[in-house]
Amino acid sequence: MKQRLLPFLRWFPTDKRTLRADFVAGATVAMVLIPQSMAYAQLAGLPAYYGLYAAFLPVLIAAMWGSSNQLASGPVAMVSLLTGSALSQFAAPGTEQFIALAILLALMVGVIELAMGVFRLGAIVSFLSHPVIVGFTNAAAIIIALSQFNKLFGVHSARSERFLADIWDVVLRLGDTHWPTLGMGLLAMAVIVLLKRYRPAWPGVLAAVALTTLLSWATDYERNTHAEATQFSDSQVRNVIESLTALNARAGELRREAAEKTEEIDRVTKSDGAAHPRLIILKADLEFLRLELRAVEAERRVRFSEARRLRFTGTSDEAGQPAFRLLGTLQPDTASDGRRWIISKIDNGRVLLSGGGEVVGAIPAGIPAPDLPEFKWDTLLKLLPTALVIALVGFMEAISIAKSMATRTKQRIDPNQELVGQGLANVVGSLFQSFPVSGSFSRSAVNLSAGAVTGLSSVIAGSIVLVTLLLFTPLLYHLPQSALAAIIMLAVANLVNFKAIRHAWQAQRHDGIAAVITFVATLAFAPHLDNGILVGALLAVVLYLYRTMRPRVAVLGRHPDGTLRDARMFRLPTSDKVIIVRFDGSLFFANVPYFEDAILEQAARHPQARFILVVGDAINELDASGEEMIRHLVTRLQENGVTMVFSGLKRQVLSVMESTGLYDRIGAQHFFRTEELALESISRTLQDPQFDALLLPQPAASSEAPSAAKS
Repeated sequence: MKQRLLPFLRWFPTDKRTLRADFVAGATVAMVLIPQSMAYAQLAGLPAYYGLYAAFLPVLIAAMWGSSNQLASGPVAMVSLLTGSALSQFAAPGTEQFIALAILLALMVGVIELAMGVFRLGAIVSFLSHPVIVGFTNAAAIIIALSQFNKLFGVHSARSERFLADIWDVVLRLGDTHWPTLGMGLLAMAVIVLLKRYRPAWPGVLAAVALTTLLSWATDYERNTHAEATQFSDSQVRNVIESLTALNARAGELRREAAEKTEEIDRVTKSDGAAHPRLIILKADLEFLRLELRAVEAERRVRFSEARRLRFTGTSDEAGQPAFRLLGTLQPDTASDGRRWIISKIDNGRVLLSGGGEVVGAIPAGIPAPDLPEFKWDTLLKLLPTALVIALVGFMEAISIAKSMATRTKQRIDPNQELVGQGLANVVGSLFQSFPVSGSFSRSAVNLSAGAVTGLSSVIAGSIVLVTLLLFTPLLYHLPQSALAAIIMLAVANLVNFKAIRHAWQAQRHDGIAAVITFVATLAFAPHLDNGILVGALLAVVLYLYRTMRPRVAVLGRHPDGTLRDARMFRLPTSDKVIIVRFDGSLFFANVPYFEDAILEQAARHPQARFILVVGDAINELDASGEEMIRHLVTRLQENGVTMVFSGLKRQVLSVMESTGLYDRIGAQHFFRTEELALESISRTLQDPQFDALLLPQPAASSEAPSAAKS
């Protein structure tokens, strides 16, 4: 009982050898976890240091309350992309509102996973079939890689509702590539790839981060400066800056008014009840404020995108003060600083200019104080579909990784306990400003190959992240954004697996269709990836129902080897007086009409038939619709002088017939354990030598062993 509540107690007692192995594995994973978590935070639309928050407590909690000893949890590419794409429709990435929504989403995902684990609903993940996940994973990996193009090339790209159009915009602007930024990204890629090939035991990701950060610091890679609107000589530039300043101010006013209106609605609801007439006016006012805020933010994104595309060079005005002119407008005899400046941020008329590449920047030291995420019911309802998708996808990713490792470690994995671990990790993480997390394939593989024996390795990895947050955050200031983009692109490269889609197509055409349509839908709906996977899941269910609606119905004949087989496939003779039908599927509401039509069609083709034998070995279930259909079918056939006989029915099917009285209605004499016993009984009734020779096993044939299984 104690181990069910505190499953990490199974790690103890331990020995020095195990402790040493877990410490080495934990330290190795931490070397990958720190840079990866920062990269995935940016993929989720958050400042990089929020990845460190998600790489501390969630890593520990998931290991302590999960069932796998080697599963490494924390920020992962798939869940991060789902988080960023879903929340971008409600707030601008990186803003306080966006961060608050991401933290709330982590809490919701955790509660869903925890509830599923407590109520032992781990099997619900089966609703996302493997082909759907394969199609989604391939599309998501491509989207993740493409989403990093602008950071890798140093080209600005505004996010919109059309992801592929945004990527095309980046492609059109590759002429504006910032070469030092591209160089940093390619250098990081080269270090990771070369070390993986020639020194696989070395932490390639950490080496790439260390090298590019050191190079960034040594070369003054960032090169930021501030300027006032008056320092720009072009009047159009000043107009853009003033317009953005006004839009920023208006957006702030609208947020304050919306917050005040929301508080007023809460006060009126508490004091006068939810039916008070004034609430109608207040809610209408709030909705108008939100509509205007969305319009202002959309206009601001467009204007800022225009501003980001401008390129300046530094010079001096007539008074000798620093000034900035648009590239191409500088007179040949005018001195300049030789740098290319772009606008990074505009706040209250003050412009932040960047003359180099983008870096991670300042990271707050220490860990955030625990705080419950702020939520409102309308926000919860908006985020619920996304939370459900992330919970299912995140858990499927975690459990598939855990099971794949268990094949090597021979450990028993409990899906429900893993749900509890992942749920607690997200719930506790949300209290410390974490975004949604899950199990990581790459870090789990590192953990296993480094020799981890127990989940203590993940505790050690999380503890190293804590030490980094407390002591070493200043060292990460100069880490180039393009290096993080390179880390993400290489991390998701292994997720692209078109062979898996082809394999699904070869195994079952419907599964292949589901995988392909999920792949296309995910790309088409980007950045709203949750819509893609929902389309795939719904399609998989529809195709499954379609298959079960028309299961195989075979008319059987006696094969020379003595077995009953599909008469049409093996071109076997059949009797005019007895129809033998095998139904390969459960009888439920979806396929009841098909079964009934198949029986009546055979009865119409054989007007002299006196018996219809239903071989029910493959009927695993009978619902109310199936029971009602059989009842009417038996009566209808009896009125035409045809008797229905059943063989091989399973206990659960017979139980339904017995409880509803159908068994007595048909008669116990018409139920048989095997088809051979049924045919012998029918033979005694017919007393027809021709029937006996055609369908009853002959002595010579019955003495021989069957040459193959039934078809």
